[in-house]
Formats: sequence, C-alpha cells, structure tokens
Amino acid sequence: MITLKNVTLRRSAKVLLEGASVALNPGEKVGLVGRNGAGKSSLFALLNGNLHEDAGEYYIPAQWRMGQVAQDMPETEQGATDFVIEGDTQLGAARAEVTAAEATDDYERMANAYTALHDAGEYDAAARAQALILGLGFKTTELDKPVNSFSGGWRMRLQLARALMCPSDLLLLDEPTNHLDLDALVWLEAWLKKYEGTMVVISHDREFLDAVTNVTLHIDMGKLVRYGGNYSKFEDMRAEQMELQQNAFSKQQDKIAHLQKFIARFKAKASKAKQAQSRVKALDRMEKIAPLLSEADFSFEFKEPANLPNPMLSMQGVNFGYPPPEDAPKGTPPTVIVHNVSKSVLAGQRIGILGANGQGKSTLVKTVARDLKTLGGEVTEGKGLNIGYFAQQELDVLRPDETPLEHMIRLVKDMTAAGKIAGQQTREQDLRSFLGTFNFSGEMVKQSVGSMSGGEKARLVLCMIVWQRPNLLLLDEPTNHLDLATREALAMALNEFEGTVMLVSHDRALLRSVCDEFWMVSRGGVEPFGGDLDDYQRYLLDEAKRQRELAKEEAKAGAIAPSPATSALPVAPAGPSADSIKKWKKELAQVEAQMATLNTEGAELEAKLSTNPHPSVIAEAGKRLKAVNAELQTLEEHWLELTTQLEA
Repeated sequence: MITLKNVTLRRSAKVLLEGASVALNPGEKVGLVGRNGAGKSSLFALLNGNLHEDAGEYYIPAQWRMGQVAQDMPETEQGATDFVIEGDTQLGAARAEVTAAEATDDYERMANAYTALHDAGEYDAAARAQALILGLGFKTTELDKPVNSFSGGWRMRLQLARALMCPSDLLLLDEPTNHLDLDALVWLEAWLKKYEGTMVVISHDREFLDAVTNVTLHIDMGKLVRYGGNYSKFEDMRAEQMELQQNAFSKQQDKIAHLQKFIARFKAKASKAKQAQSRVKALDRMEKIAPLLSEADFSFEFKEPANLPNPMLSMQGVNFGYPPPEDAPKGTPPTVIVHNVSKSVLAGQRIGILGANGQGKSTLVKTVARDLKTLGGEVTEGKGLNIGYFAQQELDVLRPDETPLEHMIRLVKDMTAAGKIAGQQTREQDLRSFLGTFNFSGEMVKQSVGSMSGGEKARLVLCMIVWQRPNLLLLDEPTNHLDLATREALAMALNEFEGTVMLVSHDRALLRSVCDEFWMVSRGGVEPFGGDLDDYQRYLLDEAKRQRELAKEEAKAGAIAPSPATSALPVAPAGPSADSIKKWKKELAQVEAQMATLNTEGAELEAKLSTNPHPSVIAEAGKRLKAVNAELQTLEEHWLELTTQLEA
C-alpha cells in the first residue's frame, strides 16, 4: 500500500502539506479533491517521484509500475497507433531486448527475449492500441495519421491513450476528462471501472468521480482527510462535519464570551481576583476550534436581457458544414455534415445538444453563432437577437499579451462601433468593478492573460459574455477549465438566466441541472431526444457494443482484428471501371489466400512455443513469428484498402 506519515510538502516557500498522514490500499480508486492551489498536483508529483517530502515518511512499493498522462504536447510525425504502442514501456523493453539478443549468438538469451516479448503482448499490441484510440473518439481513418496532424486537444487524447496502454499498478490521472466528448467520457468510465490497479484521479467532473472512485482524499488546510465513498458521499459527510464544527464553534464562542465577561467584570475586585485569574487560565487552556473556513465562494449572474424575441431564430431546411479549403481546386463542393434542419429556438428554452463525436454538434452551434455560413436553407433571426457565444477554442482567441482590463476596453469599443451598447457601464472604473465580480481584483486586472491558468481565462471569457447582456447563450464545452466551485456557479447562473440556452457539454451534472430538453445530432440530422442522460449514456454504450459485434463479424470473415469501435471507412474515388473492379477482386482473393496461409503458420508457431521446446527452437520460432505478424499487418492494411474500394 501507499503510506504517508506526518509528511510535510513544500513548493518554494509555500507549505502545502504539514504533518499529513494517510494510507491508500491496493486496488482502491481514489478521487483527490481540494481547493485550487491546495496541493493536488504537488501530491501527484510526490507519488510519481518528481517531488520529495520535506519531512515525515512516504512509502510506495518499489515494484509497482506507474502509469500517468504526460502533460507536454507531443510533437512528432510518428503515426497515432505507433505513438500509443510506445506507451507500453514493458513491451518497449522486451522489443529492445529482442533486438539486442538477435545481435548475438546466444540462443538461450534469444529464447528468453522472444518469450518475454510474447508475454508482453507483442502480437496484439496494435489491436490494443487501436482499441484505446477508437474508444477515445478517433476515426479508423486516423489510426496511422501523424500525431502532429491533430489539434492540441486530440493530441492530449493520444497522451491519455498512451497512459492507458502502459501496464500499471498505480494509475495517476490529472483532469483526464478535459478535451473529451460525452461518448469518449462514457467509454473512459467503462474502461476505468475494469482497471485492476490502484488509481488516483484529479477531476472537476462530479459524475465522473462518482462513477469511477470509491475513496475520496480531501486536501484541507494542509492535511489529508480520507473519506470512504465517491464524491457525492464525500460531499454529504463533509456537510455533516461542517455543520457539527460550526455548531461546536458557536457554542465555544458563547462560552468564551461568558468567560471574558466574567473576567472583565471581576478582575479588579480583590474578592473575585482569584476566580477571575482561573477563568483567564481556562480561556488560555481552552482548545480553540478554528472558525469554519468554507471554500471560497464564487457566484455571478447573467443580466436581464434587454429584450426576448420569440422565436429567437427559425431554421428552414438548413444544411450545416464547412466550405472547401482555400487551396482546394475550383468547383470543390463544401462538406455538409448536418442536412435539412427545420427547427425553431424559442425564448426561455434550455436545450442540451447531444451526439457522438464528429456528428456535428459544434458545427451546428458555430453556424447559429454566425461563425460559419449555412450551406443551404434559411435561418431567420428574431429582432434584437443578441448572442453570447462560448466556443471550445475561445481561450485560444484571448490575447495573451493583453490584460483582463484591456480585453474589456476593447470589447466596449467593438460593441460601441457595432451600435450594440445597451445601457452597460463603460467607464474604466466600472469595468474594473465588473471584473472584480469575477474574482479579477486588485492587480489581477493588469496581469497578462498569457500568464493565467485555464480556469482564470475561462472566467474572463464568461465575464465578457455576461457584460454583453445576451438573450441567447451558445455554450460549447464551457467547463473544460473550470473547477467544481465555478461549475456550480455557472449552473446556478444559467438556471436564473431569463434568456435561451443551447449547451454542448460532457459535464452531465451541468446538463442535468440546466437543460430541460435535448436535441440529438446523429447520422446527418437533428431530432429531439426523448430520454434523459441515463438513456443517452445507455445508447452510447449500446452503440459501442454494436460496433464491437460488427468488428467481430468482420474478423470472423477474415477481416481485420476486432476493435471496440469503428467509424465510416474512407470513400474511394467515384466511378471505377469494370476492369478496375475485376482487378481489385482478383487481388483481394490473392491477399486473403496469403493471410490464411500466414494465419495457419502463426498458429502452428504459437503452438510450438507453448510446448516449452529447446532454447534454439524458441529463438528460431520466435523470430519467424515476429516476421509472420509483421507481414500479416501489411497484408491486413492492403486488404482494408481493397475492400474499401470495392464497397465504395
């Protein structure tokens, strides 16, 4: 088990833990919670060996293997599958030993190396890696794309897949749900529930913590307080403790006031001096219960909209998607993702937008927000429509060299130029005061945005949206960088907002508390979703199961190795000739025959290895099996290309 005894932990001059003790047992799933700056990431640094205790004793079993998500953004032209496979450090070591052994004439070493390579899962490594990649929302067409070709959020998903690929006894996850869609989040929960090792996770998603943890570790005023149960149970127990502590403190304050009154009254009287002195000593000896310092509250509210057009907007036969790239040949058609949508958005509606990754949720929101043009149909906006838009990439749009105050001043100028100022206070002091309501006080209003945390940037974006007094809020993953307290504040503000909300989020607690109806973006259309989020979660799991069954059927037919999720295959060039089709069919038959021969040889080699033969036989068979599997992988890729062309 992991034990901390009277541990003190410092970062520079700041004491984060002082005299902290706790024990974490093998197999426990631990949610690590606490205020921002309490020391959660520093405790992770202690667990992974990057930071050492300043006092006390810390113990972790030396033989435990550790898995964690690298926080750096990967920069490599390596393919996605190979990048994730490299996360399996045990397999990497086994591969290196095989290479070293093959350079010698030591048959026994080679035999041991090939046995270790087999035990490390060499022959299903690609399938395991691709299962993780697909589960986290990638398409089958992206399995071998270079890592650098993906955006930052998708590259961080690959880092997560790489961490899950690593066999581990201790898994450390710091905000693993950031950058995930709800379908990828549901898949991750299912995967973590099956994880057999010890896990410690930092997350601001309460439903995720409830689903995957059975112990909560709270960093509170430099101490580690362990609670049995998930986050909701922790909240309940914490609330009870706070109430008891507050009651005890109130009673003690009454007693202190009584003692002080007695002392002040009789201290000067000789007949009562002795008694007064004893009261002074009693007061000094009394163990003072610290006043309850609750988590720093943060709250805000959306201003009442200047007007509420009804409907807010109306869509008739609208197509949503993207125009062709600027460097595309002339005449290249646009990419339509969602077709023929006819819907109205009414005043006061609270719409949650659901849909698996890549189905067009963000495209829909971007088009309503006027960031993208419609590709057909007509959108009619209500008179006086004022949109407040929080985009997934909104934090990247902020100017890192400018301060929060400069952002607000620029916003005032832009809105004044557009004639959209509707009674807002625009003096610099008014803007400073308004920033203060979002916890940008004092010198923070003059701090460069580039030096701020993701949570502070998200608060600034919310501040700018609120100031504009929108009547339609379009929120695309607004909680990615928000802590639990700010998420609660956002939920409360949205519930009190008198306008209309359209929300895309993987935070189910936010969706549950804010939305009273759901739209499903799926298979190129938008339809009402009649169930609740539990129904939607079951739908996602059933869909993933259906895709796995489909992949298994393909595998039985001699196709590729099964994986837990599949996506649409790439479309082949249109209109192949009859000769081309005949040629592809002939080539496909040849490839399938070669694959069948190699599969048979591979099975025979594995059977030979399982009989524990002489080291020289193991070395020879292992070497051939490695070559067979490499050749099979090449043939499977070619088989996939051919079947894709024929299906198209």
